[in-house]
Amino acid sequence: MSETSDVRYLAPAQVAELLAIEPDEVVELIRARRLRGARLGSPPRWRVEQASVGEYLEDQHEESRRMALWRESNEASFPELWGSPSDS
Repeated sequence: MSETSDVRYLAPAQVAELLAIEPDEVVELIRARRLRGARLGSPPRWRVEQASVGEYLEDQHEESRRMALWRESNEASFPELWGSPSDS
């Protein structure tokens, strides 16, 4: 069997339901190359590779984790870390 036969596709409405967004936003994610999709069938309609939805969610999780760490580091007080000038 070829690799392409193992690829499963979802309609934008299905992906939108999974991600709790609108179908138009799914198409924008495809155009922004954050989801892998193609126009298939006759007439051509957008379809999204199912595996790319999981990858997108993993990317979103990692981005959220990094933002939380960044916020945490910004909230650190430099005097608490390095000591105040009067401590010298």
